[in-house]
Amino acid sequence: MSSLKSKGYQLSGLLSGACIVAITLLLLLQIVGRLFGFIVPSAEDFAGFALAASTFFGLAYTFREGGHIRVTLVIQRFGTQARLLQERCVLVLGVLLSIGIAYACVFMVYESYVYDEVSYGYVPVPLWIPQLPVAIGACALVFATLDALWSALKGQTPDYMKHEDELGEG
Repeated sequence: MSSLKSKGYQLSGLLSGACIVAITLLLLLQIVGRLFGFIVPSAEDFAGFALAASTFFGLAYTFREGGHIRVTLVIQRFGTQARLLQERCVLVLGVLLSIGIAYACVFMVYESYVYDEVSYGYVPVPLWIPQLPVAIGACALVFATLDALWSALKGQTPDYMKHEDELGEG
């Protein structure tokens, strides 16, 4: 099961990276197009969609890898029990916040689908399509925070703290 979770987080990170590559290719195609006298319709829109997808796909992977900014100046001085209690409290808040974000994102996709909203631009795209990766990424963050909370409740060190500790030792 742990391997499956790990692969899910890696997939999320790879999708985030693929979106960055797509943005780069779109911009490159737009530059080359200008040199040869053609335009890429709605390139800015598609780059924006890919940027949002990249951001949200990357959340769960970055969280698990300990890449989010954490202020450890105070908590590193806590004892083991106090630090574990603090981590549990923060993770509960993180789970609640990520659930709220995921709910809002999923509801946004639903509303866009129901009301047939489309993007403004040369190429009208149904908005639920580019919003779907945002919702999936937000849901992946919920699973990542729940996974970390579950580890902390079992008395284990969450994965993001393991990476943090490795960096501190180096």
